[in-house]
Amino acid sequence: MATQVSNNLPSGVAPRSTKSVSGENYLDLTQANFWTQQYLPEVYEKEVERFGKRTISGFLQMVGAEMPMSSDRIIWSEQGRLHVSFNDVILQTTNGGATIDGTAHDGGLLRFASSADANTIPKGATIILAKGSLAIKCRVMGPGSAATDLAVEAYSADNLGTMGSNGDTGFTVFVYGSEYAKGSGDSGVSLTAPVTTFSNKPIILRDKFAVDGSDVASIGWIEVTTEMGTSGYMWYLKSEHESRLRFMDQLEMAMVESESAVNADGTSKNTGITGVKLSGSEGLFAAVEDRGIVYTGTDFDGAGGLTEIDDILKQLDKQGAIEENMMFLNRAKALELDNMLAAQNSYGAGGTSYGVFENDEEIALNLGFTGFRRGSYDFYKTDWKYLNDSTTRGLVDIIQGIIVPAGTSSVYDEILGQNISRPFLHVRYRASQADDRRFKSWVTGSVGGNYTSADDKMEVHYLSERALCVQAANNFVLLKK
Repeated sequence: MATQVSNNLPSGVAPRSTKSVSGENYLDLTQANFWTQQYLPEVYEKEVERFGKRTISGFLQMVGAEMPMSSDRIIWSEQGRLHVSFNDVILQTTNGGATIDGTAHDGGLLRFASSADANTIPKGATIILAKGSLAIKCRVMGPGSAATDLAVEAYSADNLGTMGSNGDTGFTVFVYGSEYAKGSGDSGVSLTAPVTTFSNKPIILRDKFAVDGSDVASIGWIEVTTEMGTSGYMWYLKSEHESRLRFMDQLEMAMVESESAVNADGTSKNTGITGVKLSGSEGLFAAVEDRGIVYTGTDFDGAGGLTEIDDILKQLDKQGAIEENMMFLNRAKALELDNMLAAQNSYGAGGTSYGVFENDEEIALNLGFTGFRRGSYDFYKTDWKYLNDSTTRGLVDIIQGIIVPAGTSSVYDEILGQNISRPFLHVRYRASQADDRRFKSWVTGSVGGNYTSADDKMEVHYLSERALCVQAANNFVLLKK
């Protein structure tokens, strides 16, 4: 037992006036406070930490935030594109095929994927029709004979035949302006910027630690007296601490790995057990695979390593073009980037990059990079232990890294009914005035002054209810093998 004075108790921890065991007066040995500084050396002196730091959590704390929620589902809306563009347009004809205002049209016809797409571009709009290295500017003369067609006329002396033959596919179209005659009554079409709504639901995670009454002698007690007038006893248990660490890791892994279990019609999957359905939740990897940018087979230190980085920049340009990004990589991918960056930086004899201690080659050699700038983008690189650990993703090395945009996004919260700013990546946990389910811990049994059952043991239970929100997932990049 010891007495310690402090006015900075860990959040949610309150000492008890008697030596009684509960979730409220438990000391988590991972807390960076005076208890761990003073007592951990004695607790751990008989163990060799042969695996180093075993926990893999910390990723979400670096790039996101946690905030409460009170509903069964989170719903938010994200802005759509401002300008109108279409892919996979068909060059239906190059020599007319439509009658405009009673006169045969001699331009050409473009066929769109649906009549809704064709109706989005009004008569009088000016467009660019492109494929590969070819592009031509046209004016929309009116609708074609089919609901999915538009009649267009090229501005240049070249007609649509210079772009290809009738029936050719894979053309791109976007609207850049309009042109109308004097006194024209045409006025385009009313376009509303599209809004896409996304949702996610929390999942409940549970675990427990059990110890027989005879083994609870290993509980350590600390008497606390604070400058705020609070005094009492706190307890810690080495073996329970490891169970708690494992559960904390699982809280983060679940947010990264979870998937929504749905049938083709969007309903929850039936497990075959009466009344039991599998719903799941959308985690980070699932969200990026569904709505983000996915790259496979990248080789950054190969012959085209810098070109592959440039390809990623081109995709980011098409999205939000967020300037600052974090790269969380496994060991192999991090070394590839180090090799590629070193090849670009030819400082010193033989092209060696030193980089530390004022580039003094006689003192140290730095072969790693923590960040770089390419074009208008800054990337900050770090290793992600989760992808390297041999008992987690290091065992299944399909995913090699992820690029996460820094900063916040502004979205419309359907529940609050207002625009809110949130980190692109954040966790929502269930909480109300009656119950906070961010991380619950309680003790049952008949040991340590806690009498809730006749069992000669102590059980420490853990529970959390949470979901991950991945907003603007189109700005995330997932690197796969």
